[in-house]
Amino acid sequence: MSEISQAQPDYNYKVVRQFTVMTIIWGIIGMTVGVLLAAQLFAPALNFDLPWLTYSRLRPLHTNAVIFAFGGCALFATSYYIVQRTCQVRLFSDKLAAFTFWGWQVVILSAVVTLPLGITGGKEYAELEWPIDILIALVWVAYIINFFGTMVIRKTSHIYVANWFLGAFMLTVAVLHIGNSMAIPLSFTKSYSLYAGAVDAMMQWWYGHNAVGFFLTAGFLGMMYYFVPKQAGRPVYSYRLSIVHFWALISLYIWAGPHHLHYTALPDWTQSLGMVMSLILFVPSWGGMINGIMTLSGAWHKLRTDPVLRFLIVSLSFYGMSTFEGPMMSIKTVNALSHYTDWTVGHVHSGALGWVAMVSIGSVYHLIPVLFGQRGMYSTSLINVHFWLTTIGVVLYIVAMWISGVLQGLMWRAVNPDGTLTYSFVESLEASKPFYIVRFIGGVFIVVGMLIMAYNAYKTIRAPKESFGPEPEAQAA
Repeated sequence: MSEISQAQPDYNYKVVRQFTVMTIIWGIIGMTVGVLLAAQLFAPALNFDLPWLTYSRLRPLHTNAVIFAFGGCALFATSYYIVQRTCQVRLFSDKLAAFTFWGWQVVILSAVVTLPLGITGGKEYAELEWPIDILIALVWVAYIINFFGTMVIRKTSHIYVANWFLGAFMLTVAVLHIGNSMAIPLSFTKSYSLYAGAVDAMMQWWYGHNAVGFFLTAGFLGMMYYFVPKQAGRPVYSYRLSIVHFWALISLYIWAGPHHLHYTALPDWTQSLGMVMSLILFVPSWGGMINGIMTLSGAWHKLRTDPVLRFLIVSLSFYGMSTFEGPMMSIKTVNALSHYTDWTVGHVHSGALGWVAMVSIGSVYHLIPVLFGQRGMYSTSLINVHFWLTTIGVVLYIVAMWISGVLQGLMWRAVNPDGTLTYSFVESLEASKPFYIVRFIGGVFIVVGMLIMAYNAYKTIRAPKESFGPEPEAQAA
């Protein structure tokens, strides 16, 4: 819009720059830990007989580093950028923004220290002990106040749909985190959940699956709805569909958690409810994927020359695939085969690496030139190399885990005519070893791609302003 360029608001890009740089740094650290863990599964001696390098202690560090450090910093960076640009106003509070940045880094560093030491609450995606949980809650409330405060003082009458998704993600994650983290402290480093038994399991997976649903889906859909149209230079395919997508997704996702607890002590009707809601969830998920991909209508040719756009569009393809796979795996008969196997690991990483990481990487590549005064990245060729390394790495990873998972499921349920098990658990592990090696190779590809990204970003940031990229062109607001 031409009227915007005449009086450009004074945006707070400092906090966006800080979170953007830390997104890359934490991505490299978290994914490198993941590669070490992948190696330990076929070469256990790689824990070097050190207790803080054992699989059981590093695995929660990996999940926290990739989800909350890498993914969290990407969400902070992009949400602070999107809300300012779409509301045409500076952030509500620079001090709150600074508090969220430094507070979040303290949370991450606390996880880096405590988890390898074995200080953990023992809940999936919620391992951190109660003092860190309180700090997370304080940072998150400050984040919510700053985001919604910015929308209150906006200079536009319209609230763009990306802000709907981002706002829903923030509010729901606050409720999930505070609800699931209720605990009785025994000491500064040890507490026990306020809940017990099946209720504790239900609370955990109400939190756990909706951490996926709102932290890893709704937040990143907000990112998608801004950066795909911006990078493509096209309006979103259907604004009406984006609103339907929003309300359907947030209404349904919150009920899907029980599908993690099939064949457990949870009441059967609750398991079935989780399954049914998961199956219905397929529809809005694919509505969002179609809306994002069809935004390229009339601009498909840009995929040939723009690897940043390729990151964003391929991420949507992985989103569509993983949101088809998830509902299928929630069906009880399918879950009987898939549960506790590597199939679940493959599904998680098709979403986490294929969707979350790739849409984050594409968004960061879009952001860096804007934030640091360049017309483009230092090297488009390196972005292209990064794209292919990541795509090949993710495909190697998830296909290896799919095959390994189905193999495990079939071996575990195979019985002899007399009713005894055909295979021992160790035999199923031996059968999975080749696939663990392939998974490791895929992980190495992904980490090498992140290192290339760090080098490309460093060269872009350190260069004199407007050193790279095409000549400036008029862009749609």
